[in-house]
Amino acid sequence: MGVLKRIARSRLVQATVGIAAAEYLRLVWHTSRCVLEPADIYERMTPQLPVIIAMWHGQHFLVPFIRRGYPAKVLISRHRDGEINAIAAERLGVGTIRGSGDMGGRFDVKGGVGAFQAMLGTLQDGCTVALTADVPKISRVAGIGIVKLAQLSGRQILPVAVATGRRVVLDNWDRTAINLPFSRLAMVAGDAVTVPADADGATLENRRQSLEQSLNRATVRAYELADRRTGETTLG
Repeated sequence: MGVLKRIARSRLVQATVGIAAAEYLRLVWHTSRCVLEPADIYERMTPQLPVIIAMWHGQHFLVPFIRRGYPAKVLISRHRDGEINAIAAERLGVGTIRGSGDMGGRFDVKGGVGAFQAMLGTLQDGCTVALTADVPKISRVAGIGIVKLAQLSGRQILPVAVATGRRVVLDNWDRTAINLPFSRLAMVAGDAVTVPADADGATLENRRQSLEQSLNRATVRAYELADRRTGETTLG
């Protein structure tokens, strides 16, 4: 391993970058004007808490700010880059669950079993869980793992999209959006998805498709509002 790689993986460097990232996101949040849709989403969802918050890879940086004081934890991979994300999330007051795996169904790799059980336990303790819904390296295609989490926990999945009018979009697999300060910021919640405890394979696939469609609609709407390409309906 080269010297630069060793330095980049050091705890001090990761902590510095993670804290800087969290404070940057805080700057974006506090300098942006927020549009919330639907306007009463918090009133609607409070009786349903805890919920499973679903988001797309690359569109997730500002999601920690949606919790409004409610306890929440986010699933973050054990990859070295995940260390920085975990430090940033915790700096912003969000707990972390470490692990990953093929959320298409296998939970026996990359800490998947432990992470899945930790998410179930977190929900049972009354704490909301947030995680990306898409299959790793396959953008905007929901995996079945989050649907199984909803089935076994009995909690609703709430698709959420956050977008800013000022942003830099990277040319990578998930089209990562780097949110910029002094923006018009839109937070959109899609239609919640429920999964019956006795769901069979066909029902699980139906709910997976419903989640994917709801999250895509919420994402399109968030960018429409952030970019002022449609009428503003609600303010938060």
